[in-house]
Amino acid sequence: MKKQSSFFTVFLLVTVFALVLSACSSGGNESSDGGKQAEKDLLQTIKDEGVMKVGVMGTYPPYNFLSEDKEMDGFDADIAKELAKRLGVEAEFVAQEFSGIIPGLQSKKFDVVVSQMTITDERKEQMDFTEPYIKNEVKVIVSKGNDSIKGVEDFVGKNIGVGLGTNDETFLRTELLPKVGEFNIKTYDDVVTSLKDLDAGRIDATINNIYALKPIVEINGFDIKAVGEAVKSDEAGVAIRKGNESFLEALNQALAEMKEDGTYNEIFKKWFGEEPSN
Repeated sequence: MKKQSSFFTVFLLVTVFALVLSACSSGGNESSDGGKQAEKDLLQTIKDEGVMKVGVMGTYPPYNFLSEDKEMDGFDADIAKELAKRLGVEAEFVAQEFSGIIPGLQSKKFDVVVSQMTITDERKEQMDFTEPYIKNEVKVIVSKGNDSIKGVEDFVGKNIGVGLGTNDETFLRTELLPKVGEFNIKTYDDVVTSLKDLDAGRIDATINNIYALKPIVEINGFDIKAVGEAVKSDEAGVAIRKGNESFLEALNQALAEMKEDGTYNEIFKKWFGEEPSN
């Protein structure tokens, strides 16, 4: 009897252990597959929920900023709203400092980033991008009465202002100065101060994105103009997490349709007062 009881106990333990292993194995696979499937079906999830969460700085007019009504507004915001509309959902904006934009996307705080995210090879390793939705050009900016500077070749011997620590400063020091010849670089912590100095004649020129300067110029009444060809340019795209091909395809299709039917041009002209060059 004792022998039979011992055999039954061992059999019971083996059976229970096998069931536990089976449950763990099954649970692990379900979690793994479920996670992949959820990410793969992000487009469908967005459609089911009726909301596309959009990561945006909200502090970069005229691209993205809070209106007087505390609503997200600007060129990027209008692009995001139109994309969401064409997917049959609403755009829900999530404000995020630019330094936290990529981590926020990766942690699924939002579904897309529409916030002047420049497309670079380094960023392509972390995210997928749609086709570019805007090309930003950096140009030479001078006071309206200045006819002596028509491009970067006229910088020699001049005082040129630029934002401290910006890509534009790096460009002036490492690329333009060795190529063009000696000129004095004066750095600024903010754009307004540099434009005040330009307006007052304390510097001869600066380089910047003229679209980004537009609201600052309008508010402060600076008498300046852009001259010559673009010094450099970059392209911004809608960024999404990797592995969402159907979502990326849908966004690209929506962007293409916006450009084909004239909606994109309307949005561009609304914010920049001219036809897009791209």
